[in-house]
Amino acid sequence: MAKKLDGQVALVTGASSGIGAAVAEALGAAGAAVAVNYHSDEAGADRTVAAIAAAGGRAFACQADVGDPEAVQNLFAKTIEHFEAVDIVVANSGIQKDAAFVEMRLDDWRKVLETNLTGQFLTAQAAARTFLRQGQRDVSRALGKIICMSSVHEVIPWAGHANYAASKGGLGMLMRTLAQELSEQRIRINSIAPGAIRTPINRDAWETEEARERLLRLIPYGRIGEPSDIGNAAVWLASDDSDYVVGTTLFVDGGMCLYPGFRDNG
Repeated sequence: MAKKLDGQVALVTGASSGIGAAVAEALGAAGAAVAVNYHSDEAGADRTVAAIAAAGGRAFACQADVGDPEAVQNLFAKTIEHFEAVDIVVANSGIQKDAAFVEMRLDDWRKVLETNLTGQFLTAQAAARTFLRQGQRDVSRALGKIICMSSVHEVIPWAGHANYAASKGGLGMLMRTLAQELSEQRIRINSIAPGAIRTPINRDAWETEEARERLLRLIPYGRIGEPSDIGNAAVWLASDDSDYVVGTTLFVDGGMCLYPGFRDNG
């Protein structure tokens, strides 16, 4: 039985754990060969590769700091060396360095912007150049697909996280601008904006019953998201099922962006 992404090659940055790992595994399960990027967690990347292989897919791990232009170029070169092409790029790498605004260090501001925004710029630029260079392949209607990993905090302010929220707000405009510029060349660019997803990075928000109840008050749909929810969304955006979807942020958040605090204040 044919899979949605048969014959395609995907590159996922920050795929050693959490959302990135789930996206890489979902793309692999849908038939894509997957380049699993990691920054420092080699063991985590190896686990992602092993999970894809165990499900019958193909994958390899490749280290790169997405804030480094030379490293990003090398990442794409190694992917092409392994799989001969790139069709799907998920720019997922992201970090948090949280602090009250008046206490936030300039280094922490710069590092978050470098990874979360500049890193996505560099990844998307390398992807677009690769798509244009390799030309149309017969595996997809698009020349290539780029999926940027954003957050509900591209629209919801987040006190104590000014650097993170600014990076995601900037990413929303970057994605739409790139889509406007590149879509006529059949490069399809969209974003996914996760809400509260059950990953190790936010364990303190859902691990205890008290924390979980506080979090659920922000989610009208009444459950915390799973990494697989984002993986499923990525497969759809990477497939020809969404071929007419261009320059859109897909919010996968259980309704968090509906500002549920206002439900009884109309």
